[in-house]
Amino acid sequence: MLDVFKNLYNYRELLKTSVKKEIRGKYKNSFLGVLWSFLNPLLQIAVYALIFQGILKNPQENYAIFLCAALIPWTFFSTTISRSAFNCIENGNIIKKVYFPREILPISIVTSEAVNFLISTIIIIAFVIFGGLGVSKYIVFYPIILFAQYIMLIGLSLIVSSICVYLRDLQHFIGIFLQLMFYATPIVYSLDSISPNLKWILELNPMTHIINGYRSIFYYQTFPNLKVIFILIAISIILCVIGYLIFNKLQKGFAEQL
Repeated sequence: MLDVFKNLYNYRELLKTSVKKEIRGKYKNSFLGVLWSFLNPLLQIAVYALIFQGILKNPQENYAIFLCAALIPWTFFSTTISRSAFNCIENGNIIKKVYFPREILPISIVTSEAVNFLISTIIIIAFVIFGGLGVSKYIVFYPIILFAQYIMLIGLSLIVSSICVYLRDLQHFIGIFLQLMFYATPIVYSLDSISPNLKWILELNPMTHIINGYRSIFYYQTFPNLKVIFILIAISIILCVIGYLIFNKLQKGFAEQL
């Protein structure tokens, strides 16, 4: 297991290059380029706010901020998982021709999307400032919540990217799964609005606690539930170990499958 850290250190320049390539490639040949990191979430927020507040009359106060603090972290999660599913397949030619630690591929996806998320966080801060809430002192816990989400995504991306090489249909199921997960995560609604009989089901969803963490520091401006976040970090580290073991086992057959 320690070999993975040694390999990542030895190939750190390749990892940096791969992350830069993923960031630049996302908006390659796009006229607006990195501005889409702002435009995409803004357009999504506008659409959901129109539907759930304008049409369905959601009573949540400062709904745009409430939505923004959850939708942007969710986009980080869903985009990372979706891109990870295709990652090893898209790089099949490189995998077959050149040796390098294959785990660099999913890690570079997660890291590049984390950079995009950091940029998009500016939107959340802008919403809380111009929405009249202001930035609270609890924003200091932002790196901890981001770290929990980042580690969780590393583990999931290692699993998804390796299995999809063998089971291509899984890519389509992931899209359906993410759609279901969106509504099983308190993004467009508050967890408190759910019946206690059903709330425990949503609390099994790790993204529920990630979203609640971001909402605590940006929207509610209260102390986040760090106990849950640290438990999630511990579980995510275990998930990373499991993910690496699965990835390391399956990568031996990548060349034949690709």
